[in-house]
Amino acid sequence: MVEATASDVRRYMADAIIAARREGRLLQPPEVGRGLPAADAYAVQDIVNGALREGQPRVGWKLGYTSEPMRRQMGVAEPNLGPLFASMLLTDGAIVDSGVLQPKAEPEIAAVIGPDGRVLEWRAAIEIVDSVWEGYRFDWALNTADGSSAALVVLGDRIADSDLARLAVSLARNGRIDQHGWGRNAMGDPAAAIVWLVNRLDERGDRLREGDVVITGGLTAAVPFEPGDLIEAAIGSAGVRVRRA
Repeated sequence: MVEATASDVRRYMADAIIAARREGRLLQPPEVGRGLPAADAYAVQDIVNGALREGQPRVGWKLGYTSEPMRRQMGVAEPNLGPLFASMLLTDGAIVDSGVLQPKAEPEIAAVIGPDGRVLEWRAAIEIVDSVWEGYRFDWALNTADGSSAALVVLGDRIADSDLARLAVSLARNGRIDQHGWGRNAMGDPAAAIVWLVNRLDERGDRLREGDVVITGGLTAAVPFEPGDLIEAAIGSAGVRVRRA
């Protein structure tokens, strides 16, 4: 029997994810692909994005699993990253009416990059994650191949406080606070998460660009985002909200 090569596994995983995303259906987590080396998982991510996001400008990056609450919730041991595209960005108060399968919401601190490659401003944000793997059953490699479950990013108020690590964070669902966290949950400080990203991009021959939006990782466990839900995040005195139709 001929064994599958690494290239075969990458192509198999990419084709499965692309087909599922185009058809609006979930995938059962496969045994093949679990434990895939990082380079191969990111190669699958690139193939998938090339097929599904063709012609869309890249507008930034998402960091996944920079916080212990999220790693613990999902059983993932280390951070990962994925690109953000123009169609993913929403404004404060947006209504999500289609295009998601099993979405969850989490509060984040977003950075907007200036012309010198440094952070121009920090913003309150909500990320809507939407894994292709049914029931969010995945390991690090399967999640990375699926773009770290990135779906949508809602940008809210500018954060005026410079001590991001000490900011209190809350996430409310339909007016009831569901989760609490701190700015420091993202690698000790969201600024440290940006440094981590810069180093990872440099390893790939890439860099941050002016105008990029970077979400630095979920600061609490994610909550379900069901039809009719209103999700509100408070990060210090800054806020952001999103509703599902």
